[in-house]
Amino acid sequence: MRLFVAVSLPAAQVRAIEAAVQPRDELLRWVPVHQWHLTLVFCGEVSDGVVPELMQRLARGAARTPRFDLRVTGAGSFPKQAARARVLWAGLSGDVETLTRLAERCAAAARRSGIAIEDRAYRPHLTLARARRDTVDVRSTVQRLSSYTGDPWRVDSIRLVRSTLGAQVQHETLAEFPLAEGAPA
Repeated sequence: MRLFVAVSLPAAQVRAIEAAVQPRDELLRWVPVHQWHLTLVFCGEVSDGVVPELMQRLARGAARTPRFDLRVTGAGSFPKQAARARVLWAGLSGDVETLTRLAERCAAAARRSGIAIEDRAYRPHLTLARARRDTVDVRSTVQRLSSYTGDPWRVDSIRLVRSTLGAQVQHETLAEFPLAEGAPA
């Protein structure tokens, strides 16, 4: 099964961002708003037998991470040259350091469970859309969203999600793991 670990956005945040991206650029393939999330680690294809150990390790990593606040702010693209973008994303502010540490813990949990994870720095962002073809000029959208600042929200859990590809991608939460209420361990 194809898995990733993510932080969900509250419905109020999703609605506010959805309103901010209007009108939508038709040259982009927009991620359905009900699937917006902050990916912590992409695990890829994982055999069923690995999932229980992964869940145990993710639960431990979450329990070692205190709850923290984030907000969606600004926008950008991958690659960085917005005139030739493949991905349009919204940025994050707040306790991004704790978010990054949480992503590192999730990646370590996956590796220790025997899952091969890409070895690259975590880049916190919310993917909004992808180019329908090779690249798209998203400078106007990035400029329009550059001053966007959403309300802060408290991150209090992470989810292990199964992604099923097809004409319509399906996401199914397999487990949710609460973060610690106090200081980090």
